[in-house]
Amino acid sequence: MHYYINLLKENNLLKIIEAPCDIDLEIAHISYIEVKKDNSKAILFTNPINKNGDKFPPVITNIFGSFKALKIIFGRDISDISDEISALLKPKKPNSLKEKIDFFGYLLSLKSIFPKRLKGKGICQECEFEEPNLYKLPVLKTWDDDGGAFITMGQVYTKALNGTTQNLGMYRLQVHSQNELGMHWQIHKDAAHFFHEYKQAGQKMPVSVAIGGDPLYIWCGQAPLPKNIFELMLYGFIRKKPAKLVKSLTNDIYVPFDADFVIEGFVDPNELKNEGRFGDHTGYYTPIEPFPLMRVTKITHKKNPIFSATVVGKPPLEDKFMGYATERIFLPLLQTTAPDLIDYKMPENGVFHNLILAKFNSLYPAHAQQLMHAFWGVGQMSFVKHAIFVPSDAPNLEDYKNLAKFVLNKFSPKSCLITSGVCDQLDHASPNSCYGGKLGIDASIDYSTLTPSVISNTELLDKFKKISSDILEVYQYFTNTKNPICMVKVDKKSNLKSLFNSLLTLKKHFKIIIFTDIDSRIDNPYMMVWRITNSIDAQRDIYIDDGQICIDATRKTIDDGYTKEWPKETNCNQEVVKNLIDRGLIDNDTKLFEKFEIFG
Repeated sequence: MHYYINLLKENNLLKIIEAPCDIDLEIAHISYIEVKKDNSKAILFTNPINKNGDKFPPVITNIFGSFKALKIIFGRDISDISDEISALLKPKKPNSLKEKIDFFGYLLSLKSIFPKRLKGKGICQECEFEEPNLYKLPVLKTWDDDGGAFITMGQVYTKALNGTTQNLGMYRLQVHSQNELGMHWQIHKDAAHFFHEYKQAGQKMPVSVAIGGDPLYIWCGQAPLPKNIFELMLYGFIRKKPAKLVKSLTNDIYVPFDADFVIEGFVDPNELKNEGRFGDHTGYYTPIEPFPLMRVTKITHKKNPIFSATVVGKPPLEDKFMGYATERIFLPLLQTTAPDLIDYKMPENGVFHNLILAKFNSLYPAHAQQLMHAFWGVGQMSFVKHAIFVPSDAPNLEDYKNLAKFVLNKFSPKSCLITSGVCDQLDHASPNSCYGGKLGIDASIDYSTLTPSVISNTELLDKFKKISSDILEVYQYFTNTKNPICMVKVDKKSNLKSLFNSLLTLKKHFKIIIFTDIDSRIDNPYMMVWRITNSIDAQRDIYIDDGQICIDATRKTIDDGYTKEWPKETNCNQEVVKNLIDRGLIDNDTKLFEKFEIFG
């Protein structure tokens, strides 16, 4: 980790904070605000403390916090890696002797993808705690309502019961006691599959958690590789040298030799413990639920270690840049399943699995629907809730404004495919756990109808309020398209379908209505995309009446058939932020606070 910190420093991508900062909220809040800046930097906190004044090893956050940092960590342009994968999947037949030699040499170089097991100890084992004590690590608490402190950049190493398959995952890990860690691996993860193998065999499951070392380990841990492919093989492919591993001291799991910390232990498959709440990358708290428990048997570390952490919550955050690398590198692999796919984009304010944009070569009717089903049937793409497919002549997928105009000028309810399938376990809008509604929009065919008679926000609000006094505010987007979007802030008192039906008497003035809650800022499009894609289940919350469509993006209640507890948003503690401003540790950037709704 020291090597990469020095590289960031040399490239003016590192901020060093030497003032004492509390691992409870302060470090997380500083990092959360920093990464939302246009010129965000990694932050090295050299003097972490707790409320008792205890001191800890340094903490590094936002190490992936910019596109420049991404290039430094990967060692080359992301596009170069993508191109190499594409060439490997579609090899060109070598013609000349030189081409044959070069191709043979390249094939030989691929042996570097396989991790190398070293004998003896690694530098990650230079020092040992006398007894396992997680409270000696600077584990951060990010949000007021978090159930405790969570390791957020832990590399979780596991293996199958028969030892033939290894896995590296990146899961949040709650500190329950000085020697207990909560294992938040979701049901679709390889580690969870291993867990069930050990449970059926009645054996304890060995687990080791590495923290730090080469940052590329961290990215590989969240890469959407096919099942039973060890993620450190991808590390070797990118680095052009094998990952070097050493055996843990108290179990038989192998970990990177250069990690800063290693936490070893075992999970008893018959022992679960309530985990959470936790303000996750969706920007909402996940509920308290039982998850496996790891009992720690050993903690080792290198000399002068640095503790890595990431902060999750409302976008944009560090996962914006990690997700970009995933998106670019895995495009060629996705194209093997969907060969007519040209490109795709996962906007960070759609928190990746909530919204995907895809451009494709439209060749025949229902081609977009075919690709939708292909996406929803492939690995982690199966968790995507909302997908918009556009043809090859559409604007660039990153040109969101013009892309939206393009889609809205072709859109009608006929463009929509509403279905159901698996969803991320973190999704709160679905009435079920791990499966719910999905929406696909086909913008390759022009289904548009007559343009509505657009009137001003003030006039439209006046007409709406005559129908219902619960409507508080109206804001219209893209009024120069065939399908303007009308955001409606409502003081919701019951299910909104009847209100939508009442508003249909004014349907000549609108095409798409989106209801949202009283505390929403409907003139903030970036955060409204985040809020809407998080808060709807397509099968329950989309109402269609001939040419009009309504989306209910409000909090759901029993009146909506929603029986769970609707979660709170992750908002910064205003008192903590004020204190950090007073101490000169963050700027009082009210525009940034408002733009990204730091306080809700």
